[in-house]
Parts: sequence; C-alpha cells; structure tokens
Amino acid sequence: MTLLWSGFGLVTPLNARLSGPVPDAVSGVSIDTRTLEPGDLFVALTGDAGNGHDHVGAAFGKGAAAAVVDEAHYDAVRGLGPLYVVRDTLAAMESLARAARARSDAKIVAVTGSVGKTGTKEALRLVLEGAGETHASAASYNNHWGVPLSLARFPASARFGVFEIGMNHAGEIEPLTAMVRPHVAIVTTVAPVHLEFFASVSDIADAKAEIFSGLVPGGTAIINRDIDTFGRLARRAEASPAGRVLTFGEHPEANARLLGIQMDAEGSTIDASINGNPIRFRLGAPGKHLALNALAVLLAADVMGIPAFLAGLSLGRYSAGPGRGARTRLPIQGGAFTLIDESYNANPASMRAAIALLGATSPAENGRRIAVIGEMRELGPDSAELHEALAEDLAANEVDLLFAAGALARPLFDAMPTSRQGLWAAQSAAIQAPLADTLRAGDVVMVKGSNGSRMGPVVATLKSRFGDAPTGDGQVAAGDAPARTRPEDRPC
Repeated sequence: MTLLWSGFGLVTPLNARLSGPVPDAVSGVSIDTRTLEPGDLFVALTGDAGNGHDHVGAAFGKGAAAAVVDEAHYDAVRGLGPLYVVRDTLAAMESLARAARARSDAKIVAVTGSVGKTGTKEALRLVLEGAGETHASAASYNNHWGVPLSLARFPASARFGVFEIGMNHAGEIEPLTAMVRPHVAIVTTVAPVHLEFFASVSDIADAKAEIFSGLVPGGTAIINRDIDTFGRLARRAEASPAGRVLTFGEHPEANARLLGIQMDAEGSTIDASINGNPIRFRLGAPGKHLALNALAVLLAADVMGIPAFLAGLSLGRYSAGPGRGARTRLPIQGGAFTLIDESYNANPASMRAAIALLGATSPAENGRRIAVIGEMRELGPDSAELHEALAEDLAANEVDLLFAAGALARPLFDAMPTSRQGLWAAQSAAIQAPLADTLRAGDVVMVKGSNGSRMGPVVATLKSRFGDAPTGDGQVAAGDAPARTRPEDRPC
C-alpha cells in the first residue's frame, strides 16, 4: 500500500477521536463509494443530495481502511470499521487539506477562469510530470468540496501540484486559494458566465481575481492580456502578494504572444514568442482557445524552471478529453462522420470557441457542418439575447444545420434561416433519433450545452448507434453526498 497518511497521523489534522482499531495507513481519500479503492479513507459528507453516512458500510465492503463520520451519525455506523469521529466531516476534510499543503515542499499552480480551467490544468499536469512527481485535481473538482478533497490527496512526495478553482458566486475562490497557497495563479479568461448571480462581467473578473489573494509572497500571477477586464485583473494582482504579473495572448505586449496557428484534425502547430524568444510547438488538440491557454502553461512552466521548448515538446501529447473537444470517427453508410464532443458544460465564450472549432473542421465530400446545441444556463436576464447572438457565429463559421434543445435555446433556433433549422425540442432526448437519422457520410457534428441540458446522452446515443461504446451521460459524479450541492452546472 502506498502511504498517503499514517493512521495516527490523521488524528490531529482531522481533529478526530478514534473508534475501533487504528489503520496502519491510508493510501487515498474518497467521498464516493463508486470510485473508492481499497485502502482509501472514506469521508462521509452530508448535503442536500444525500448523506454519505448511509454508504459507510458499503465503503468498508469495498475495502476502505477507515471512515470519517460525524458525531450525529456515530451511533448508526459504530462497529462497521475504524472510524475517525468529528463534529463536521467537510470541516475535517478542509483541515486535512490544509495539513497536506503545510507538509508539502512542492511548487503549486492554481487555475481559474470562465473557460478552459480543466484543459489548462491537464496540460500543466502533462508538462510538469515530465520534470517530477505531479499531483493534480481529478476531473473538474474545483468547488468547496473538490478543492479540499484534491488537497487531502496531495502526497508529501510530489514535486508539483496543479489545482483547479471555480466559483458561482463572489467570495468563493478566496477561501479555496487560501488553502492551496499557489506559487503561480492563472486566470484563463473572464466571460459572461453565471450572470444570474453577478451584476456585470467586471464583477465576475473581481471574483476570479480572488485567486491572487492566496499566492505565496513573491508568487506569479498569469493573466490573459487580450480580454477587456485585463486591467481590472492586473490591478488586483499587483495589490496581492504576487511578486510579478505575466501575460499571454495575441496582444503585442503579452509576455507569451501567439504569432500564428495552423490547425488540422489532430491538433495545432503554434508559432509564439515566450518572453521575447521565438518558439514553435505542437499541441495535440485543435482550437485557437486551446493554443492561447497553452501559452499560459508555457509561462507557468518557465516560472517552475522548465524551459519553454521542453514544455512545448510535452504539449504534443496533449489530447482533448471526453466532453471537451474529443473527436471520434464513426462509421455510417457510405463512409464515416466526425463527432466533436464538447458536451461538458457551456457558456457564451466556450460556445463560441466550440463553434469556431467546428468552422475550422472541413467536412468530407458532400458532408455538412452540424451544430447540436443545448441551452446555456445561469445567464440571467440577457439569456435570450446571448443565445440569439450565437446565430452570427454559426453563420460566420458556415454551419449548415442546427439542432437545439431547451427552452433557453429557442431564440437561437428561431434566429437561424429556415434552411439551416434542423430541429428544436424542449428536451435533448427528443432530438437524438432525428439527429441520427439526418447524418450522412462526410458530416462533422459538434455537440455542446450546459450540463443541465444533458447533451452528454446525445453523444452517447450517437456512439452507441454508430458502433462505438457508450461513454455515459457526460456528467461528473459528485460522490455519495456532495456537501451543500450547487446548481446543476458545476462552478466556472
């Protein structure tokens, strides 16, 4: 068993009393019996979506080394196995997270932004693990339980750490970045996301800028130079513990500047300047938005002591994950069609990037560009206008046909010329069969929408019908009892 925490070493950071035999060690930390591995410490979180204490027996049945439970539920689970008994299980996991950070000598990067957090985190993981043991957040574990869980899993032996931090409301990033205490903090971009909870994009920028408050003294802030809120972010960074502010983008003053990009079906060849030094590198996934975020990765790597040209070599092995641009060629009568899976969540900025990616992908002979779009949620009173505005992007990128799902997406569908209207339905399930029946050889199909619009099942249905294994519903499991769950779409 790999030692993550010793049995007695958990008592103080959890502020727990012991019940039952003390395990020698735990090799991991879990809040979800579906993914729990033998030797894990199971933390029974409680929340609106369920109660982890109901799954303690199942956790021990799957080989958990011990469980963290609260006093209120102790009598119901006593005797099932080794227990660390605490007043509040989420607070105990947060305390364990702070202890993990305190014992680490690793160099740490934190990433936030309205779009591109997870992809940037994964690119950083790829680059840093070539230089030493690297620990990174799993999936999109970026909220009030995901960040402490990721930190609690942080091995003392790691040389590098990469943590994703998200939010739905102001004030949420500050306590999370205080736990992480990064040496480098990246803001990928600021876009009109969660406008239901913010008065303006400037307020979103202020919320994202909270990530700089957690920087270790003398740390580095990395900011997108191209966005309208750059000045606002830069002022917040300069007022933080940051020792310097670096920038990336196409702007002439950017420290990491995109000079050119050539995209193909498998990736992008990028020409850039990093701190005045020219570089050409390959990114293993196409998309200008990914190329820009790759520049932030190169800057962060340089701060960590990894030369940009070496980091660039690693980025050639980057690939877009399921729901985030992964491409699949699926057989159909007369040939094949290309499926671009962008089904994991959406906002106006990421939707425009996905449409641009569809536009940069050439259909085969007699093929068409087909956009399958689910509604974007949490956009507030301007939702109809923000959806309708995407019609211009679809036209500019020569999209031939639109399938749309959800009441909020109806204004977009209605704004399209009749000849480009495929089908609108209130639920994504209603467009699955008609979409599949419409497809033909040579088509390129891009699927995207907010998690709540359930576009993941559209992808799964296409893969199942046309010969590939189903990939699930596109949603990220939140565990047996995610504490005080958020709205259905994960924080951005």
